[in-house]
Amino acid sequence: MKKRLFLRTLTLGALALTAAGASLAQTTAATYPNRPIRIVVPFAAGGTSDVLARSIGQKLGTAWGQSVIVENRPGADGNLGAEVVARAAPDGYTLLIVDISTLTVSPLVMARMTYDPLQDLAPVTMVSFSPHALAVTAALPATNLKELLAYSKAHPGKLNFAAGNQATKLAALQLKTMSGIDMTSVPYKGGAAALNALISGEVDVTLVGLLASMPQMAGGRIRAIAVSSAQRMPATKDIPTVAESGLPGYVSGSWQGILAPRGTPKDVVAKLNAALAGILNDAAFKAHLAEQGTEVIADQPEQFGAFLLKDAANWKKIATAANIKPE
Repeated sequence: MKKRLFLRTLTLGALALTAAGASLAQTTAATYPNRPIRIVVPFAAGGTSDVLARSIGQKLGTAWGQSVIVENRPGADGNLGAEVVARAAPDGYTLLIVDISTLTVSPLVMARMTYDPLQDLAPVTMVSFSPHALAVTAALPATNLKELLAYSKAHPGKLNFAAGNQATKLAALQLKTMSGIDMTSVPYKGGAAALNALISGEVDVTLVGLLASMPQMAGGRIRAIAVSSAQRMPATKDIPTVAESGLPGYVSGSWQGILAPRGTPKDVVAKLNAALAGILNDAAFKAHLAEQGTEVIADQPEQFGAFLLKDAANWKKIATAANIKPE
């Protein structure tokens, strides 16, 4: 009798906790947001993700009447900042904006992952696609891909490539495999650092997001000789694609997306998604990014999640073909 009473009490207690949790989730969604929101950028300031975070954060703060704080937490190819978000309270007040390579490439090249990028984070929305600019330092005598290949053959072992993250490293390896270009990969902590190395002449070549590099291109500090999109971008219509420069089928770029900690209530995620969609689909905002070589892509959490899985499978094929193993 006492055992049955104990079990009944335990069951009722569990149901009460479940109901309380559901109530808390509903209350959180109903009052969200009622305090500042933090957007973690897992890269140094100045890169594509950082530029987008600050632009989106300002508009989100205005729309909701709350402060939106952008916090740079660079390190480990974006994984230090991503883990901060993965371990944060799942309440919608800590968000991550990240280049998708951090989530889909890192598990292929890093032997020790302290979190699971595809399991510990909840997709909110895709944000944008910024194709890479294949850019060279202004001092390098190459104005197109054909001239870069000729220079490489004439000066074997001389070209250095700035790899801002693992995705650009793999994209460069794919370029090297398809073209035969001879260049040595030099790792940097983020796209901004790689871009600065190119501007200073510390390296000769890099692949960098158009959004981050167009001001430097316009100022003549670097030279973009090709873009890695399937078709020419309206903002850089005079720059040919890598494909039309002699490597058909070559496409690479920087995908950005916003995620929350796994376990964030679905209605909070839905509220976030709706607010972000309103910002991203604003005609003036889209036009502004288009002028900088970036295509806005606002989707639903389920679509974004499916894309992550597809992107991970694609990068796995590239890594396998190149015989790249986690280190």
